Amino acid sequence: MGKVSNCITMASLLAKGRKYSIEELSNLIEVTPRMIRVYKEELEKSGIYIDTIRGRYGGYVLNQSLKLPSREFKCSDIKLLEELEVNIKNPETKNQLIVLKDKVHSIYLENKKEKLELTLKDETLLKYNLLNRAIKEKRKVEILYYSLTKGETKRIIHPLEIFLYANGWGIAAFCENKKDLRHFELERIIDYKLLDEEF
Repeated sequence: MGKVSNCITMASLLAKGRKYSIEELSNLIEVTPRMIRVYKEELEKSGIYIDTIRGRYGGYVLNQSLKLPSREFKCSDIKLLEELEVNIKNPETKNQLIVLKDKVHSIYLENKKEKLELTLKDETLLKYNLLNRAIKEKRKVEILYYSLTKGETKRIIHPLEIFLYANGWGIAAFCENKKDLRHFELERIIDYKLLDEEF
């Protein structure tokens, strides 16, 4: 694929609302990590600004809504490839078509999974954006957090890294109450406030 097509593919992936590492993007688009950085620059020249999260759980994330043309595979695309496979007699061409069909099917399932599991709800997106801002500006955040064992507790945290785990988004932060590093699930943060105080 060409540069423009790859930029659109990268923007489409990031528009899903999840964070991707440079390595993940380079594997998905099948280019070098250096080219991913080039595409980021090109997208930002076009007004599509991508945030960089640094650290172990770092990567690129898009914190703006983006309307792009749909470029996803449908179930009908897979059925069409299956019909073509039956009618092709040349063994080499047939094998190439089977490989293509498997790739299309894999992308189709991955997109379906991401839509189900990784879509940020409106409220979660607000928390995500506020915490991401706190990380960049090194500002404390006051949260009301719900724990299964202790119920609701008010805490002041120093947000360090946002990460994606099995069931949703989380944040690694230093907790002033516990005087230690803790992980908090965004879904369990009931209330939150960005403080002026830096850390």
